[in-house]
Amino acid sequence: MNRTIKTQAQLQQHIEALITIEPQFATIYRPANPPTLRVREQGFRQLCQTIISQQLSVAVADSIWQKIVDHRLTNEKAILSSEDKALRALGLSKQKIRYLKSLAGHHIDYQHLNELPDEKVIDQLTRVTGIGRWTAEIYCLFSLKRSDIFAANDLALQIATQDFLKLGKRPGEATMRRIAAQWHPYRSAAAYLLWSHYAMIKQRQGIVT
Repeated sequence: MNRTIKTQAQLQQHIEALITIEPQFATIYRPANPPTLRVREQGFRQLCQTIISQQLSVAVADSIWQKIVDHRLTNEKAILSSEDKALRALGLSKQKIRYLKSLAGHHIDYQHLNELPDEKVIDQLTRVTGIGRWTAEIYCLFSLKRSDIFAANDLALQIATQDFLKLGKRPGEATMRRIAAQWHPYRSAAAYLLWSHYAMIKQRQGIVT
């Protein structure tokens, strides 16, 4: 099985393989309405947008990002050469400016990340101020399309896992990693199914996601 999931058909294959090692996933898998493969671009621009969106509403993050794009500040050189005052005027906080300049200053070889094992990628990305393990794992999953990634600190995954496994309380990150280890090497497929299950939970509660 490939270590990347680049097509909807490949995601389907990984889901089916996951169900063979953990049949309980069949209870939350709906073949007529399967999880949709999420694909994001790779590189500085994507991580820049991710950092900007941290702890902001979608509307506010989108507004700031559009200003960044309009001012052609989506590359390392442009960010590093911009004065903090100018970036602040676009809506960025001092903290976010520090994060973006840290990202730009690391001069990551994004193409080379495709050749590295998952943990090496995560290690490189988390050296950047403002990028934690969750952000690095999400980049691995959606931008690098890795097939065995599970963002254990993701709140939606924790809520979905609690419901899926009928746990007494929401599992923390360490517990989530122990649970997900059983789903290797199809943890990305597990994440997709659990995110889909989370959406169903919210629908049951009358919450639109």
